[in-house]
Amino acid sequence: MKTRPVLTQEDCLKISAAAEAEARKNKWNVAVAILDDGGHLMHFARMDGATPANAGIALEKGRTAAISRRSSGVWEEMVKGGRTAMIKMPGILPVQGGMPIVVEGTCIGAVGVSGVQSHQDEQIAQAGIDALLK
Repeated sequence: MKTRPVLTQEDCLKISAAAEAEARKNKWNVAVAILDDGGHLMHFARMDGATPANAGIALEKGRTAAISRRSSGVWEEMVKGGRTAMIKMPGILPVQGGMPIVVEGTCIGAVGVSGVQSHQDEQIAQAGIDALLK
């Protein structure tokens, strides 16, 4: 039987704190969703000023990264490259800002962020993941 790392509530709090700190440092108001490896919500924060739409988008970006085991930006690049059929993939939102959390080669979950430009959303998600992995 295999054993593998799993995402804990404590991990989620560490990720969220770092992601929110990165957003505050840049004066960005965002929503941050942290999901397990099956795309199920474990932790959520909507900063003051982030819109209700940001909440849903962050969740879907994170779910995309969790279930596909790749960043939502990879899907966006496929669509930009002409693979428009990727828009119809079930459970996939092809917009940058969702990042998988990979530990020891295993995806244990994902972070989705929405509220600013997509590359800035990804920057915030990565800051949260980096805080967990260092």
